[in-house]
Amino acid sequence: QVQLVESGGGLVQAGGSLRLSCAASGRTFSTYAMGWFRQAPGKEREFVSAISWSGVTTYCADSVKGRFTISRNNAENTVSLQMHSLKPEDTAVYYCAAGSISDSRSYSDAYKYDYWGQGTQVTVSS
Repeated sequence: QVQLVESGGGLVQAGGSLRLSCAASGRTFSTYAMGWFRQAPGKEREFVSAISWSGVTTYCADSVKGRFTISRNNAENTVSLQMHSLKPEDTAVYYCAAGSISDSRSYSDAYKYDYWGQGTQVTVSS
């Protein structure tokens, strides 16, 4: 069982930066792939970024590539999403997720994740 708690969301102007963090409970954190997803009002949840259990491999959606960076610290049971050059279209609730995913091609599939946080709101004003 893994419990996830996100933090770091807030209101920022376009072009600004935010750093989201996700703290995980449980001693098996280092065995899970971790992902960030987001959901804007009236839209479906979409993949943002993911990182392998070791932290060696990372993936980003094309919409955030070059602006967002995912990282993890297995010693501290945390995963972070550094967001730069934020745009109004990045406005959404951001969710952290953990999954026992062996195939990296599935990292963008929300259904492959077993545990989810409660989400943190990110609002980017124009």
